[in-house]
Amino acid sequence: MQILGTQQVRAWDEYTILHEPVTSIDLMERAASACYDWLMRNNFEGNRFSVFCGKGNNGGDGLVIARMLAQSDHAVSVYIMEFGHKGTDDFQANLARLHETKAAIKFISSETTIYPIDEGAIILDALLGSGINRPVDGLTAQVIQHLNQSGNAVIAIDIPSGLFVESSSAGNPIIQATHTLTFQCLKPAFMVAENAPYVGKIHVLDIDLHPGFLQTNTPVFHLADRSMVRSIIQPRNPFSHKGQYGYAALIAGSMGMMGAATLSAKACMRSGAGKLTCHIPAAGYIIMQLAVPEAMSKTETGTDYIQRISSLEKYDAIGIGPGLGQHASHAQLLQTVFQQYRLPMVIDADALNVLSANTHLLDQLPPGSVLTPHPLEFERLFGKTANDFERISLVLQKAAQYNVFILLKGHHTFIATPAGRGFFNSTGNPGMATAGSGDVLTGMLTGLLAQGYTPQQTAIAGAYLHGLAGDLAVAYTAQPSLIASDIIEHIGSAFHQLFE
Repeated sequence: MQILGTQQVRAWDEYTILHEPVTSIDLMERAASACYDWLMRNNFEGNRFSVFCGKGNNGGDGLVIARMLAQSDHAVSVYIMEFGHKGTDDFQANLARLHETKAAIKFISSETTIYPIDEGAIILDALLGSGINRPVDGLTAQVIQHLNQSGNAVIAIDIPSGLFVESSSAGNPIIQATHTLTFQCLKPAFMVAENAPYVGKIHVLDIDLHPGFLQTNTPVFHLADRSMVRSIIQPRNPFSHKGQYGYAALIAGSMGMMGAATLSAKACMRSGAGKLTCHIPAAGYIIMQLAVPEAMSKTETGTDYIQRISSLEKYDAIGIGPGLGQHASHAQLLQTVFQQYRLPMVIDADALNVLSANTHLLDQLPPGSVLTPHPLEFERLFGKTANDFERISLVLQKAAQYNVFILLKGHHTFIATPAGRGFFNSTGNPGMATAGSGDVLTGMLTGLLAQGYTPQQTAIAGAYLHGLAGDLAVAYTAQPSLIASDIIEHIGSAFHQLFE
């Protein structure tokens, strides 16, 4: 699914009006009808409604919904912001149509006309659409505060009023929606953590915008969903053998942190790698052999942690970092690995921490490598940002600068590509914020990369399957009790569900 900004959505509307063709007011009718149908399907039939409208086209959507509700015998009160000017042509036309119904229409022109809201009424927010570019103030800000303090359920039409689509809205007056009914596609504002208190549960309503628009426009942002990942993961040839599914390596583990290495190794094998060798310190040999008998173990120089590495040329993919530890000699270790192995690799955990302390090594990263920082690791690598949108911009910049893929972990894990495109993951849950979850992801990515998937395919499919395995695991436990091993145990189920 595409994730589009304000100008792109507006252009899609205009393309539909021109190429379907359809009038703008009929397109408004179509959008409002989708909202009305959603309300009727989701147990809001029979409720009383308070509809708050500005005088733009978002307000026009609200007027049409109010008319449809009134015509189906719902009690509807409509409150229109009044600043002494007419609304858009479509707004005015729909206001005239609304006057022919039993809906109660009131105008808010000052603080004294901010009317009490009926207890239990469902609020529909159609005050402001996606085109705003400055913080809400004055009377509109007071109305937003009034709605937020009402205690009523709030359903935002297209986007919560006051929320910027493509930049940070931090500190602005914003509607706190229970549900957001957005049209045709997701918007960047819905994908970042800082906006979670405002958007509520998001529902994308299909309003039949012309599909030809997407064939001529390439969005920057996409949602990595089931259909995308199904197109990536290939079924196995019945006559295949393990040599066709890649030879993976993990450089991982140290005294006291072999658990991270074993989790990563198990996940690598569960993700389909043909075979795996784990490069580990001597202290981890017995642990690895017992915990992951499917993997081979290669002990490197160093008893408690790896001090030097042996030859790596034979591998199809390498993952480095889980449980590696942070030791003075690891800067040289990473440099040696980068010099020996110039194919894309997966870099995580302590390998990222070593990179952040030795940033000159960033220029030596093998092209196409996949880095998997969480936000704090990203900050240590590339510096602080003021908000989620600045961080996304910086992730894209750094991916292009170093010719790598950066998988920034979070609720909607963001994958930045060197070509400037970004993918938000659609799976996962808060229970996965637990020790070892990232090590599992590293193993899965390494296993997929070894099988010949491109770095971009690996990052997208790996993040999706990792999150899906976590979602399936929660069905058998609970978010607070989810552990990394549960994710590994459901990787197979994730593959099954992908192809159901």
